Amino acid sequence: MKNVIAVLFQFFLFLLVFAAGSLLVHPFHLETALAPVDGRTRVFLWDGVLLMALAYGLVLLLAAGRRRLRSVAGGSSLALALAALAGWAMRFGFITHGW
Repeated sequence: MKNVIAVLFQFFLFLLVFAAGSLLVHPFHLETALAPVDGRTRVFLWDGVLLMALAYGLVLLLAAGRRRLRSVAGGSSLALALAALAGWAMRFGFITHGW
């Protein structure tokens, strides 16, 4: 039961970091221009994905420091994958410029 709660907490943590990096904070300023539609350019900002990957690395680093990497890695990876899918479904990181 504790593992399920930990995975849910990590899911919400990763999703929050993805949202904050995509919508509020842009520390890396990495973007990819996608196909233009009707004179508008679609852009994907990678900052949220990179911040989420850094948070994942921090979680694994803390688990390795506590010598619990084997029990934590699977749940953390599942939480990361689900948060990435949920973030992309909510269109985090996608911006349309009408220039």
